[in-house]
Amino acid sequence: MMKRLLILVWLLCLMAPVAHAQDTTRLDSAFMQLDSAIYPDEAKKDTIAENKSDSTKTPTQTVKEKTKQLVDNPPDISELISFSEIFWAVVIMVVGYFVIKFTSRILELFAEKSTQYRITIKSLIPVVKIAGWVIILIIIIMGVFQPPAATILAFSASIGVAVGFASQDILKNIFGGIMILFDRPFNSGDKIEVGEHYGEVVEIGLRSTRILTPDDSLVSIPNSEIMNKAVSNANTGEPNCQVVAEIYLPIHVDTVKVREIATQSAQVSKYVYMNKPIAVIFINEIKHEKPIFRVRLKAYVLDIRDEFKFKSEMTEIVIKKLVEEGMIG
Repeated sequence: MMKRLLILVWLLCLMAPVAHAQDTTRLDSAFMQLDSAIYPDEAKKDTIAENKSDSTKTPTQTVKEKTKQLVDNPPDISELISFSEIFWAVVIMVVGYFVIKFTSRILELFAEKSTQYRITIKSLIPVVKIAGWVIILIIIIMGVFQPPAATILAFSASIGVAVGFASQDILKNIFGGIMILFDRPFNSGDKIEVGEHYGEVVEIGLRSTRILTPDDSLVSIPNSEIMNKAVSNANTGEPNCQVVAEIYLPIHVDTVKVREIATQSAQVSKYVYMNKPIAVIFINEIKHEKPIFRVRLKAYVLDIRDEFKFKSEMTEIVIKKLVEEGMIG
């Protein structure tokens, strides 16, 4: 990272004199305007002479002549966009990129240090990224290039039509990402389920949302797909979430004893969140043509990342105690 930054600074130092030369040309133009202001008599004479020559022509002739001049001698691209403008635009974009990346990294580090505020802090990261790039674009357009309002409107209309036909899917995803940030169906750090994918939201981008599955796989889901599907949120911005551990038992077991063992096992777990209730539910099912009980132990964990640890621990402890009590073989 430091090596890249040093190379970037070296390149900027090499390119700065060229940009300075471009700015010097602009200063010469400004001094010429200043001379005309100091010696107005000479400027007026030139203006009067030009007006006299133009007054003998009709408006139609004048427009035709100017149009012919533009066609025969089109303006050079350097007259519209100078090298210094491109140089400073690139500088602002590069510096802005590193500032946004550094800020996002700092927020991530602070988020990982606190379970209670992790989701709240992580929800700020996509907002910081989008707001940062919007500010950078405004600075480049209004501060560096400074185009006339008519040019901005014409350029925006042309680009809008071209991009609209060329990249409809990308625009759908970008619009979906913006809607996710405003509607807030989930935040970074939440456990969500979209279609067949379930996991923790790692990043909400403009094009896609990335979730980390229980198998430690990073899945990118297009935002347009998320907007058109049902999204299940396990914790809705809170650090705790409900976990269900399921155990299958024979139909003849003592349900009162099983409920007592399961409840006590959950209460002594280091992962359990005691401020929310613990429930044990029995469901009668038929498996292999035999009636059985499907026991569902429902409890909340302190940290959503301990979901599967708690589920595994409950399954092991409850079955072990039932074996010790002689309730199952």
